[in-house]
Amino acid sequence: MNPNLQTSEDISFDEFRKQILQDYEIAVLSRECSILGRREVLTGKAKFGIFGDGKEVPQLAMARSFKDGDFRSGYYRDQTFMMALGYLTPKAFFHGLYATTDLEKEPMSAGRQMGGHFGTFSLNEDGSWKDLVKQKNSSPDISPTAGQMPRLLGLAQASKIYRNVEGIDSEKFSDKGNEVAWGTIGNASTSEGHFFETINAAGVLQVPMIVSIWDDAYGISVPAKYQTTKENISEILKGFQRNEAEKGYEILKVKGWDYTALIHAYENASDIAREEHVPVIIHVTELTQPQGHSTSGSHERYKSEERLEWEREHDCNKRFREWVLSNKIATEEELVILEKKIKNEIRMARKDAWNEFLQPHRESKKEIVQLLEAAAQSSPNKSFITKIKNDLIAIEEPLKKDLISNARKAMRYLLGENTMEKQALAQWIDTFILEMQPHFSSHLHSELPSKATNIKEISASYEAKPEMVDGRIILRDNFDSLFAKYPEVLIFGEDSGAIGDVNQGLEGLQKKYGKLRVADTGIRETTIIGQGIGLALRGLRPIAEIQYLDYVMYCLQTLSDDLATLLYRSVGKQKAPLIVRTRGHRLEGIWHSGSQMGGIINLLRGMYVLVPRNMTKAAGFYNTLLKSDEPALVIESLNGYRLKEPKPSNLGELCTPIGKVEIVKEGTDITVVSYGSTLRIVMEVAIELREVGISIEVIDAQSLLPFDLTQDVLKSVKKTNRLLIVDEDVPGGCAAYLMQQIIEKQGAYQFLDSAPQTLSAKAHRPAYATDGDYFSKPNAEDIFEKIYHIMHEVNPSDFPKLR
Repeated sequence: MNPNLQTSEDISFDEFRKQILQDYEIAVLSRECSILGRREVLTGKAKFGIFGDGKEVPQLAMARSFKDGDFRSGYYRDQTFMMALGYLTPKAFFHGLYATTDLEKEPMSAGRQMGGHFGTFSLNEDGSWKDLVKQKNSSPDISPTAGQMPRLLGLAQASKIYRNVEGIDSEKFSDKGNEVAWGTIGNASTSEGHFFETINAAGVLQVPMIVSIWDDAYGISVPAKYQTTKENISEILKGFQRNEAEKGYEILKVKGWDYTALIHAYENASDIAREEHVPVIIHVTELTQPQGHSTSGSHERYKSEERLEWEREHDCNKRFREWVLSNKIATEEELVILEKKIKNEIRMARKDAWNEFLQPHRESKKEIVQLLEAAAQSSPNKSFITKIKNDLIAIEEPLKKDLISNARKAMRYLLGENTMEKQALAQWIDTFILEMQPHFSSHLHSELPSKATNIKEISASYEAKPEMVDGRIILRDNFDSLFAKYPEVLIFGEDSGAIGDVNQGLEGLQKKYGKLRVADTGIRETTIIGQGIGLALRGLRPIAEIQYLDYVMYCLQTLSDDLATLLYRSVGKQKAPLIVRTRGHRLEGIWHSGSQMGGIINLLRGMYVLVPRNMTKAAGFYNTLLKSDEPALVIESLNGYRLKEPKPSNLGELCTPIGKVEIVKEGTDITVVSYGSTLRIVMEVAIELREVGISIEVIDAQSLLPFDLTQDVLKSVKKTNRLLIVDEDVPGGCAAYLMQQIIEKQGAYQFLDSAPQTLSAKAHRPAYATDGDYFSKPNAEDIFEKIYHIMHEVNPSDFPKLR
């Protein structure tokens, strides 16, 4: 399926008639996929189904105005749209339902996401960019309601950047900023904060964004009267409508079953957004959901008979069919023939997809059955292994799980045996896991040679007598070098522009590089991250600034569900190398001194989390990241901007390695691991401990995700035989993660003569002011006494009890 999409202004009546019949064919095709898809779930072949039935006709209209270079950021009802663009075939639709792990057969996510989540390929096999201007693009969907909205903002803003910023190589990414970002969302999801934050931000930025609201009057079982004031989202958004004196939105409202009105509405919206860079909202009303929200239940449970009858009468496909007949576009007989042909096509696609899904499983089943038979014949536990074999034979439609699970269980009955048959079975298990696991676990991070952890360290170099400057100066001058070197780099955030960020790390750069490259934003952390994701998806190199680490909590869902999973859920076919810049640690007050690292490192798997101890190290991280193409969170030490550092002579070039710790002080008695601002306190305590005869080795973690890829901490523990981890997260937070990495993953437990310990902050939020900090987070005396106590246990005569 590769339809030739044209607008009504481009074609004759005969061509328009052909287009209408093509659209009707796709609408019926999509509906039949939804109907059979539901049956596949209810019969157990698929696990879950959520379909686009009832939304077919407006999606056809959207597809007609969607041009090469455009991007979609949608939600899980847009199957008709993807079919209209030629990106989703019926067979691929069913492979998505079955979770086929072959990207050629299931090109949306190779079975990693449930059906209804759609994306396109932005990258070649070598990780280089495809020509996005010459293809229609869809960013990879996520399930969280309204979660697609923040990213939509950035996709639209990219067109504004490409149109207005000179010097960027836009050849593969933009045709003079003429691309539109198209968002889709259900009416109930407009209740989410992500929606309103995005709508407000796009109105402020004036970007080419079109938001389609599919309104079927429900959110699962909850009707619009409980979802939306006045039960009408476009009515309450009227304040965003532009006028002659004020910029804003164009807001259109159209019935979802009115084919001609939809075609004209979408063409109008496309022209406004594309030419004027004005955002548009299209409220598509009177839509239906013939099969209910999903396969998890029936809508007959919560809809009245009157409502159900109304939905049957206003089904967009039914109304489309009536319109085709009344305008003599086709006869009843022609439509019946077409519909029968489509039903047969869908049934064959379903059958072929299921057989293709099962074929490799059946081949593997033959192998494992033979191995189990051989193992049974050579084992005294023959009867037990034979039962496992027969149970597997009885599974006519085996999954990978059935194969490997039974094979591994059989090994339990071969304990103590040393036969060729056992070895063959064990080899099959190892090989099967080795081959299958990447289908489910690859691309958490880049797997290309250019990945960030491969970027070599370039140490800071200094003049003979380097100038001692505030840490912020090092950051500022390094950013200055990066902006001059990379025209595609831009930075934005609260107070980032005019005043050069709250700590002056960007001082004067907006004046030098312009308001689009160094930009202020509103107080809206979620869409700051959304801007960054969308801009990065379109080939730019954004740095999104979140003012303080505590404020990352506002956008943590978007970071976790969207950015951190993007490479993984697209199986390496899309990338968003967004750098998130923030600052934290040791400030004062419950909501301004957080160190929520334990939560962050567990929720942001798929990103790098970097914790430089000073601004030279931070500058090096930015330089490293811009040589690669992966997302990261860089947390600068908030109390380090005014601390003096020697100014490197190679700013813009020095690179801090990712995934490597640094031994900042050598010692012999105990290994102490820390990071960020707390590391400076550890270094102060190291001097005090030396006075009582204790020599500590101090290691700066630097990079939490990933941590110590070369296992240098293990080498240190082998020497000192003792370990203490100090951080300012809550008990059981980041320190516990570091302990797991060192003790379990690196195997340092083998070399310990004392129990490994952690020293963290208290469980509560940090209290205000200097005393609050002292009694809430690890202080110098806490660290001194903790280390001294460990050494007292080792040698009480040399280190008598302190108190």
